Amino acid sequence: QVQLVESGGGLVQAGGSLSLSCAASGRAFSRYNMGWFRQAPGKEREFVAAVSISDGSTYYADSVKGRFTISRDNAKNTVYLQMNSLKPEDTAVYYCAAGRPPYTDYAGRYEYWGQGTQVTVSS
Repeated sequence: QVQLVESGGGLVQAGGSLSLSCAASGRAFSRYNMGWFRQAPGKEREFVAAVSISDGSTYYADSVKGRFTISRDNAKNTVYLQMNSLKPEDTAVYYCAAGRPPYTDYAGRYEYWGQGTQVTVSS
């Protein structure tokens, strides 16, 4: 069992930056790939980024590539999402998720989810 708690969301102007954190409970954290997803009002949940447990490889949606960076600290049971050059279309609730290998960008393969944190980017 893994429990996830996100933090770091908020309101920022376009072009600004935010850093999200996801703290995980339990020793099993190091067994899971970690991902970030987001869901805007009226839209489906979409993949943002993931980091693999096997070799630390990172994966990004095309819409955030070059602007967002995902990282993990297994010693702290924490995964991060650094978001730079934010755009109004990045506005959404951001969710942290844990899933067993292999890597996937499909939300249905992630077993554990946080409660979400709101990110709002004003124009």
